[in-house]
Amino acid sequence: MIEQEILIDAPVDAVWRAVTEPEQVRQWFSDELDLEPKPGYDGSLTFTDKATHHSVTVHVTVQSVEPQRSYSYRWQHPQGTEPVAGNSTLVRFTLTPEGAGTRLRVVESGFEEMGAPESQLQEHTEGWAVHLGNLRTYVGRA
Repeated sequence: MIEQEILIDAPVDAVWRAVTEPEQVRQWFSDELDLEPKPGYDGSLTFTDKATHHSVTVHVTVQSVEPQRSYSYRWQHPQGTEPVAGNSTLVRFTLTPEGAGTRLRVVESGFEEMGAPESQLQEHTEGWAVHLGNLRTYVGRA
């Protein structure tokens, strides 16, 4: 399981928009996406390696949405399958007001149930650290 959190110097509504609105998510996370914060929404995220121009697209299914509080989706499941525990990981964003800012907690779970190699867990741990840093910088400029 991956658990990371950051404090962002912005109100909850600004952070919420940054993690749920496609045009904003493109600024800090994936290069292309088809995703809406609606439970049951099936979409995708595309990541492109800037050095090799190689793209990887992952399918995403939104699990839950509590506006300005939490948002979760499953991803990493094989295309054409229903995302469930055991064939996907669950990503949950939780937003909590803290002073004039927002504490954003991201938890990605399900690696063990999927039988994912340690290298995948490490890759995602490092990836979330980079992406959350990008998010903090992006929201701070917006």
